Amino acid sequence: MPATLLVEILTEELPPKALRELSAVFASKLHAGLQKERFLADGGAVSAFATPRRLAALITNVEERSPDSEREVQGPAVSAPAQAVAGFARKSGVAVEALKKQQTPKGEIYVARARTNGSALDAVLAGLADAALKSLPIPKAMRWSSGNAQFVRPVHGLVMLHGTRVIPGSVLGAESSNRTLGHRFLSTVPIVLDRADNYERALAEGSVTVSFAARRASIIKALEQAAGKGVERVAGDALLDEITALVEHPQVYAGEFSKDFLTVPQECLVLSMQQHQKYVPLRDKATEKLLPRFLFVSNISAGDPSQIIHGNERVLRARLADAKFFYDQDRKTRLEARVPRLANVVYHNKLGSQLERVERIKKLSGTISRELKADIASSERAAWLSKADLLTDMVGEFPELQGTMGRYYALHDGEPKDVADAVEHHYRPRFAGDELPQGNVAIAVALSDKLYSLAGLFGVGQIPTGDRDPFGLRRAALGVIRILIERDLPLSVHDLVNAAFAVYDRKIGDAHADLEMFIRDRLNGYLRDHSYSALEIESVLSVGHVRINDTLRQLEAVHAFNKLPEAQSLAAANKRVVNILKQAEAKGESFANVGLDELKEPAERALFEALTDASRQATPLLKQGDFTGYLKCFAILKSPVDAFFDSVMVMVEDSELRKSRLALLADLRKQMNRVADISKLAA
Repeated sequence: MPATLLVEILTEELPPKALRELSAVFASKLHAGLQKERFLADGGAVSAFATPRRLAALITNVEERSPDSEREVQGPAVSAPAQAVAGFARKSGVAVEALKKQQTPKGEIYVARARTNGSALDAVLAGLADAALKSLPIPKAMRWSSGNAQFVRPVHGLVMLHGTRVIPGSVLGAESSNRTLGHRFLSTVPIVLDRADNYERALAEGSVTVSFAARRASIIKALEQAAGKGVERVAGDALLDEITALVEHPQVYAGEFSKDFLTVPQECLVLSMQQHQKYVPLRDKATEKLLPRFLFVSNISAGDPSQIIHGNERVLRARLADAKFFYDQDRKTRLEARVPRLANVVYHNKLGSQLERVERIKKLSGTISRELKADIASSERAAWLSKADLLTDMVGEFPELQGTMGRYYALHDGEPKDVADAVEHHYRPRFAGDELPQGNVAIAVALSDKLYSLAGLFGVGQIPTGDRDPFGLRRAALGVIRILIERDLPLSVHDLVNAAFAVYDRKIGDAHADLEMFIRDRLNGYLRDHSYSALEIESVLSVGHVRINDTLRQLEAVHAFNKLPEAQSLAAANKRVVNILKQAEAKGESFANVGLDELKEPAERALFEALTDASRQATPLLKQGDFTGYLKCFAILKSPVDAFFDSVMVMVEDSELRKSRLALLADLRKQMNRVADISKLAA
């Protein structure tokens, strides 16, 4: 009879940042293994469980034995020697007389119906659990005791329970039983599981909320209640996952700290609380200002939690005092005074120091700000100060605050606001979906910083390969693309790449073409994320526009054009035109502009007139940036184009007439493909 199966691994404290993923993968792999071995009955489902010291999977409707099966095995040809036929029958476990004949494309052969006996769950479960554990995304495994077992943390217990019956077996050196552990402090004796279905309830009696999802939900609810009305918790999903992975029996408490610490930038206070202590800062919803309160999640419930609260307040007070000290000390030295010391900090052994980096970014920022008509002096000043905060104590303690602290210190030094903002914004976007830099000064420095790194590292051969991208060049290229497109900047990628290589003054290799192709590949991926088809994207990118800020508008136009009933016919005609012109050029044919008087056939004259009319209507729309309207103007060409190819021979003997017809097709290709190469849309 099918029953619920429980597999639990008891360990030492698992990595909290990875616990949720480890749990999900373990349950999924174990379920997949059982399914492959045909142990799952209809309606079976899997549930993943995880606490700081355990991974578990509960799978319903698991059979005690997999069913027997039959399969057809192909053997030798009917014409094969009798000895070969007998050997095949013996290997398949059947008599020679039981073999059947089957006709195949290669001739008539023998086939056998081989029967495979099912397996007992007892015989395979330990192996499936071991395989599931070995498949977990663990960067580095540990060894313990004298055995050969390896896992992310030492294993101290194993439960394999099918219904009420313990499945015997050993996994990572632990022998199976029906005994597990409750809370480290609130449960004093081992828990004996009477049946797999009672797992959650039994652990709850041992003061353990074993479901990661349920524990997380209870923490969020308790945090919201403790925060109160008009107050929001400053805690993202990653912090909530980590807190959930650190406790088995969550209890939320509130603490306070001195208002004097609120003079420190709130980003510093938030990081001090979140990163070091896993506390949850609180912010006033109306003012968005940090409050001198915090919440924390304890693994112990206490009748009088005052000692727990005071202890955590004391720990946080020391952390915040350090942050305030760093902030006060950093402000005693101006940012500009720190810049020369960047000469002592290596950026890259082949590209020089951070000071050389800043000097080149400054030069590139001036070039780009000139194109953007931004304040050149402000852009260069911001670039000059952009990396100075790397030498501050606060950024040394919290590298995540680079740029953020630079802005605070720049404002304290009396720098103009656009310069201070650019010092912070030049790192943007830091990740997918991040905000973009605001203002042309910040945009100039942000583009310069990213293009400098791209050009330099490509120039010394540090090109990303496969999954390896240690310098984040894919992210940098995508940042350039997002800024150019989403800020609608009329800048040429080709010119930007040239300017970036120019600041190195030929001290690195020439990788212009490789870098431009790399950016184009990232652009392709960026556009795919906007749900355009591969053919639509290729049609736009193949035209080779040097400015990419119009790309999304061009794709919208192509997408709209592609929905027209005439689209596929015109795309196929364009493809035919491209092939005819390519062949003509290969033969050395030359063709210039064509006039109506040079055309003889009614169909070619009709196409010429229709193309002239369509171009007359479309040209103003192109100048206005109405790419959709431009392409739709050419939908009227379907009938004249079809008639042309039905009744006109292009490659005729008369050289002058041939040139005129080729010129007409060249003009057709030119006019229709200014926005995108329509021929790429042909299915």
